[in-house]
Amino acid sequence: MTERIKKPDWLRKKIFESPRKREVLELLERRKLNTVCQGAKCPNLCECFDRGTATFMIMGSNCTRRCSFCAVGKGCPTPIDSNEPIQVAEAVAELHLKHSVITSVTRDDLPDGGASHFAKTIQQIRKLSPETVIEILTPDFGGNLELLQLFEKNLPDIFNHNLETVPRLYSIRPAASYTRSLEFLAEVKKLYPAILTKSGLMVGLGETAEEINSVMSDLRKAECDIISIGQYLSPGLGNTPVVEYITPEQFDSYSVNAKSLGFKAVFSGPFVRSSYMADLVNIKKKS
Repeated sequence: MTERIKKPDWLRKKIFESPRKREVLELLERRKLNTVCQGAKCPNLCECFDRGTATFMIMGSNCTRRCSFCAVGKGCPTPIDSNEPIQVAEAVAELHLKHSVITSVTRDDLPDGGASHFAKTIQQIRKLSPETVIEILTPDFGGNLELLQLFEKNLPDIFNHNLETVPRLYSIRPAASYTRSLEFLAEVKKLYPAILTKSGLMVGLGETAEEINSVMSDLRKAECDIISIGQYLSPGLGNTPVVEYITPEQFDSYSVNAKSLGFKAVFSGPFVRSSYMADLVNIKKKS
């Protein structure tokens, strides 16, 4: 069994209760909605819920892929709930969100990978909350780039797809492809140059700084606008173990390098996740 290394002091976060957090939890339960915050055991859950934000996870709670770093449920997926897009939209409106983030489990069992369900969710949010910034974090839809055309009439403001790690370590994403994910992001920007594209990386899996800087360079070649870099925290004994805890100073170095490469926004730090503080990106909505 691989020995687990001790967390450093900079990776300790308090769990707390608050009226706003309870309000968000009650809303999610009442509308039978999932969040990646809960499903992936995010360490920022208390903080984000207290701020009245949540990353909605659509299309069920079971993923059709078996990435070894992820805590989201795996197994037989549930049928698509046709009422889910309006439920998410009503939740966004009820919470008065200025910035909403929608992600999903990977649904390789569906002909379109769930792309049309994402588009329907965007459509419903636009109807009820036209001023809300919409960010989506999607899987790669099996590499079928033609499916991106389903978003033509229902575009998000930010389109996120995570590379997760460096090419050498893609064994933790056995059904994914580094090249395919880069091509996916490049195609989004090619089809929809007016929206922002985004990607995220986990560190502490055994990668080198040179490898991370190389990935950032690849992302900029794909015209990716926003990057998030955060510490990988193993969610359980059955998941990939942490190899190293990256220092705050190294995260600062990654941030400096990312900005020098031309990213429009950079989130780099021990607790950073794909949607952590996503609302801090300055988006000017068209009138």
